[in-house]
Amino acid sequence: MPTQELERLYDAHASSLFAFLLNLTRDEADTRDLLQDIFARLVSRPGLLDAVRDERGFLIRMANNLALDSFRRRETRSLAQAHLAVECIDLFVNSSDPDEAAFRCELASALGELPAEQRAVVHLKLWEGLTFEAIASALEIPLNTAASRYRYGLDKLRGQLRPLYDEIRSR
Repeated sequence: MPTQELERLYDAHASSLFAFLLNLTRDEADTRDLLQDIFARLVSRPGLLDAVRDERGFLIRMANNLALDSFRRRETRSLAQAHLAVECIDLFVNSSDPDEAAFRCELASALGELPAEQRAVVHLKLWEGLTFEAIASALEIPLNTAASRYRYGLDKLRGQLRPLYDEIRSR
């Protein structure tokens, strides 16, 4: 697609597509991603609009379809994460002690409930033994962000596991 044609399309339709997508997604970052995806598709498929009579209608339909696909992917991902969070994953070596096995299962579940960003930092710190500097570098985040994600993740884990720990300890 010639640059001039892309500029014309962008100037004519980007603001209305942005408003439409923002109304659907309620998230500016998602809206910007979807808008970029629309114009990237137009660039990668130059003849896409050749037989189209109503550009705006076509682009709105494209925006709607991309938004729906995004919602479906997010919902599928969310359901999978929820399923994994309640499942006891064998993250740890099996134990013959039933209390320890229960605690390990609860720990795996509690880890699954952490936001992915916190879970990544906690895993890298506790199980990989990385420093905050190494974690920040590996995840391409600021050092303070790595440290705070670790602290918040541990706080959540303590809160979730405290009742089980107290129960096991009182026996």
